[in-house]
Amino acid sequence: MASNTPVHFSCPQSGSRRNTLAISLGLALALPALAAHAQSTAADDPITDFGTVRVTAEAIARQALGTSIITAEDIERQPPRNDLSELLRTMPGINLTGNSTSGQRGNHRQIDIRGMGPENTLILVDGKPVGSRNSVRFGWRGERDTRGDTNWVPASQVERVEVLRGPAAARYGNGAAGGVVNIVTRHPGEEFAGNASMYFNQPHHGVDGDTRRAGFGLSGPLNDRWAFRLYGSANRTDGDDYAINRDYASERTGANTGSFPAGREGVRNRDLNGLLAWDLAPGHRIDFGAGYSRQGNIYVGDSQNTNSNPEVLAQIGKETNRSYRRSFDITHRGEYGDSTRSLSYVALEDTRNIRLLEGLAGGTEGIFLIDGGFGDIDLRTLTAHAELNHTIIGAGADHVLTFGVEWVDSKLEDNASALNERNPQRVPPSPFPWEGTAQARIASAFVEDNIYLGDAFTLTPGLRFDHHDAYGGNWSPSLNASWMFAPDWSLRAGIARAYKAPNLYQGNPGYALYSNGIGCWGGGGACFLVGNDNLDVETSINKELGVQYDGAVQATLTWFRNDYRNKVEAGHAIVAEHMGADVFQWDNVPRAVVEGFEGSLALALTDRLQWRTNLTWMLRSENRTTGDYLSVIPEYTANVALDWQATDRFSLLARTTFFGEQKPQKLDYHGDPVTGSAADRMPAYALAGVSGRYQLSDTVSLVAGIDNLFDKRIFRRGNASGVNLGTPNEIHGAGAWTYNEPGRSYFVSMNVDF
Repeated sequence: MASNTPVHFSCPQSGSRRNTLAISLGLALALPALAAHAQSTAADDPITDFGTVRVTAEAIARQALGTSIITAEDIERQPPRNDLSELLRTMPGINLTGNSTSGQRGNHRQIDIRGMGPENTLILVDGKPVGSRNSVRFGWRGERDTRGDTNWVPASQVERVEVLRGPAAARYGNGAAGGVVNIVTRHPGEEFAGNASMYFNQPHHGVDGDTRRAGFGLSGPLNDRWAFRLYGSANRTDGDDYAINRDYASERTGANTGSFPAGREGVRNRDLNGLLAWDLAPGHRIDFGAGYSRQGNIYVGDSQNTNSNPEVLAQIGKETNRSYRRSFDITHRGEYGDSTRSLSYVALEDTRNIRLLEGLAGGTEGIFLIDGGFGDIDLRTLTAHAELNHTIIGAGADHVLTFGVEWVDSKLEDNASALNERNPQRVPPSPFPWEGTAQARIASAFVEDNIYLGDAFTLTPGLRFDHHDAYGGNWSPSLNASWMFAPDWSLRAGIARAYKAPNLYQGNPGYALYSNGIGCWGGGGACFLVGNDNLDVETSINKELGVQYDGAVQATLTWFRNDYRNKVEAGHAIVAEHMGADVFQWDNVPRAVVEGFEGSLALALTDRLQWRTNLTWMLRSENRTTGDYLSVIPEYTANVALDWQATDRFSLLARTTFFGEQKPQKLDYHGDPVTGSAADRMPAYALAGVSGRYQLSDTVSLVAGIDNLFDKRIFRRGNASGVNLGTPNEIHGAGAWTYNEPGRSYFVSMNVDF
């Protein structure tokens, strides 16, 4: 079972000043990965020996406020069917949700940390930001037709996944208000090694898609100064049956009679990644990395509206969109004496998103255009990062200082979202000329000081400054503290200001969407939604207070609250009139709030039997201007696992996740209170699974298990809100029933190390 207990930075109560220094210097190696986009890999975390104390970065990472770890062993014993997000949802504070409360693209669920939404979750691979999802067009209410960015690394090549929540995540800058997910890959060791893996998942119900994948990894030294790593993977997860939701769809009348929403799309993944590590000189290493990934969907129907359109039916089973991601990076790590470390890198991420052209207006939105062909959306992001970590031993206090600078340049070229070109018969000329190119540059500087006041108290002030070329400067101060007030007991607190700049669609006045009235706030008739280059950045004040016990049991309880300012949403104020249509812009919502509790408990029942559980309870997640919810997530989520090491070679893992009631959005597209089926809540449900691992030999292991043991299935009924209400062609809303939860399935995997 994953290590899901949030812990804290602190010095052992019985430790000496030398212990404190050791931990401080360990933090100098570790905190860059948890503080400022630093790369943190298992093999990269050198074991540093200071007298009798040995500290690794992973050991320090496990003590970070609000941090959870999924290890390679966790992944092997509970392999994901397709995406690492399936495992991440078992961590405290994490749910899977759509990009918005509309339910459009409902089966494309992504990581939502503490109710802040996927757009406020920053994904890293080896400490470097991943933003490929931003190459997907942004819809009326924040929808993106994307699976997110947690599936670019094969599960078999992951060393661990680090999840950072709360005030500590704010130090990462733009887009980390909810939290950070850092996917850490395997790194070459001192001996030649390799691995191969195979995975098969067979659903109990033929209408659910199955999965098969294979991967390999090779690494080792080339000579005394050079080492390499190479991995590759191929995966195919079939989509659900075209008609999986036919018998569960919300009520539909007139021309929409008999229509139904789509199930889960399939996906084809191809990955190839290489790394060369060069020991330039003692204490200095340079890594050269390059990767190529391809993700293509297997279309199962329209995920935004209905499955009745001929253009939809013609594409069933085909690839309607493909994403090609290329990454290149050069990383330098340096050691300067016993107290100073440096990290610097330059990383280029290039994503080409190729997709069938869709309608961008009214009832055609999301439906393929006749003879529309394919269009490209390209996103290139260049990141340059440098930081220095220095340990200072002082009278009465020790310090680990971190200084850093960062430059991010993102450029979007969208050749697929020109409103009038895509919908010439339905849409009047746009109020602003289409502009398919958008660019943003962010320059940043940050400083953090880990202050150790004796062996029981740690204080971590930090400050980050970001300057966005369109939205100006933003300060992000933070303060975290930990106090070991009694043996095995710690009190922790943190407060930070986080921010997120408007994305490249929201801030582009040349990007426009159109509705004949169904999607228009206020219901006043046809309208445009256009980008706004006068937006303010979103900010949040993140607070948490927690207590932890590390004795016979490991237990935590944490309260968190995020006060949100200037959240960017589709505006409700008419800013102009154009050819008989109202014009709305993306606008800032003055206030929103997210609040809840997280708790965890881990207990060794015997030497071979472990019990672990965690609980997240959401108290509030609402737009304080409209009163509507920010995310459609369970009221509570509880994960329980029993881990039994039956013999030295055989282990069993039983796990259950309980999801509380889910409430739908309160307001429809017009801003009116939802009624009828659009107000339907999803009752609480549970998913259970069991798996067994057998070590056939020193190099070969076999894992088999059952997911969704009791076959609890959820069927998508439609989008959250209804459309065409009051007309002969009504589609009633589905409330919270906007996604599919697959039924029972059986899996087997084999891992070979050599």
